[in-house]
Amino acid sequence: MSEKWTTANIPDQRGRVAVVTGANTGLGYETAKALAERGASVVLAVRDVEKGEQAAARMTGDVTVQALDLTSLESVRTAAVALRSRFERIDLLINNAGVMYTPKQTTRDGFEMQFGTNHLGHFALTGLLLDLMLPVPGSRVVTVTSTGHRIRAAIHFDDLQWERSYSRVAAYGQSKLANLMFTYELQRRLATHGTTVAMAAHPGMSNTELARNTPAALRLPLTRLAPLITQTAAMGALPTLRAATDPAALGGQYYGPDGRNQVKGHPRLVTSSPQSYEIAVQQRLWAVSEDLTGVRFPVAESEQSPSPSGSATTV
Repeated sequence: MSEKWTTANIPDQRGRVAVVTGANTGLGYETAKALAERGASVVLAVRDVEKGEQAAARMTGDVTVQALDLTSLESVRTAAVALRSRFERIDLLINNAGVMYTPKQTTRDGFEMQFGTNHLGHFALTGLLLDLMLPVPGSRVVTVTSTGHRIRAAIHFDDLQWERSYSRVAAYGQSKLANLMFTYELQRRLATHGTTVAMAAHPGMSNTELARNTPAALRLPLTRLAPLITQTAAMGALPTLRAATDPAALGGQYYGPDGRNQVKGHPRLVTSSPQSYEIAVQQRLWAVSEDLTGVRFPVAESEQSPSPSGSATTV
């Protein structure tokens, strides 16, 4: 094994089914491509099926496409029904898709776009597919978050949908903090099952299309600095791939780049912000998310507390 974890460290994935959201481009594409090359049957769950088919054609292995629009709970439910009809089991669910710094707008269900897409859409999808994962030893839910969960981030229960005011940066921070809180609460609920685990990962600063909505005041400086502070999408996908496939990974862990300030580099264990570990907020967010999506998970609330590092159970 090399000291720096790469795709060469991914174990044989033959016989495993992996669903990757937002897999037609960027981090999702690189994640799906690597899993397919190692033998997994990979589903690209994407909003634009035509682009998904084009992406699948560039990959090697068993790769199929499933329509999924995370801005629509109806689409999420339809996709879940389709996946359940195609597969008896799911080994990996990679909640990768997302939007960043969007102008103020809402999903089809009236949720603020970033919170609705990044958190609520994936919350609903996971809940609707989880019973296909629970009987599968070694199955994992990996949710992609961001260092943005530290920037002006909080769960604004008094205005989750940013109806009174709107900050695209703070709204993104809320959605990425929600990704982590969802992961930690899900892991606590999964701990008594002993099969499926939940983990999180972040890509550092990766050169993808996600940043296309960056505010104009930041766009030029970031463009000039990009060669110094960003890495390729293939490198940015490594933390997700390690969380998904490393046999030594533990439920509740969080992976990110090993470089300075976690901006870029090879994947290693990292910690998230102190507020992300606040159990009472995690549980309140979970309850609110169930109410907003109408999705109930087949795992009960647990009294088990995570360690300060977020680690919980072994795979």
